[in-house]
Amino acid sequence: MNYELREMLPGDEVKVLEIFRQGVESGIATFETTIPSAEAWNMDFYNDCRWVLENETNEVIGWCALKPISKRESFKGVAEVSIYLDNNHQGLGLGSILLKKLILDSENHGFWTLQTNLFPENVNALKFHQKNGFRTVGVRKKLAKINGEWKDAVMLEKRSDAID
Repeated sequence: MNYELREMLPGDEVKVLEIFRQGVESGIATFETTIPSAEAWNMDFYNDCRWVLENETNEVIGWCALKPISKRESFKGVAEVSIYLDNNHQGLGLGSILLKKLILDSENHGFWTLQTNLFPENVNALKFHQKNGFRTVGVRKKLAKINGEWKDAVMLEKRSDAID
């Protein structure tokens, strides 16, 4: 099967949010518990560094984007990574295509650190990020309460080698 990596376009929002819904429903992919509107999603993420992966029928099957971690000027080069694949396309190595492109693009846009917070039980996502150059910074215990259950978060980061 052939895949195409391209910049995210406004028309991609429906499929992007559908894939995100799958992540929310999995219970281990995100701390979010609701699906935002397209407008709210757009406000949460940087306009740059947004990518989608399409299959050979031009269907969006995965996406990645960066979210600011702070409004402080001193943190302008630090962003949170969001990367999601449609459930039917996971485990095929496609996430690495998206993440490698996101890392390169983030450096071109001046980001020096990418970070993510993952559930410890999301073993596949932890291994995936580590395989792609992220290191574990620590574990935050009982960081969030979802559906009445305390959730820990494993914080990972990737520091750019290209930016001093």
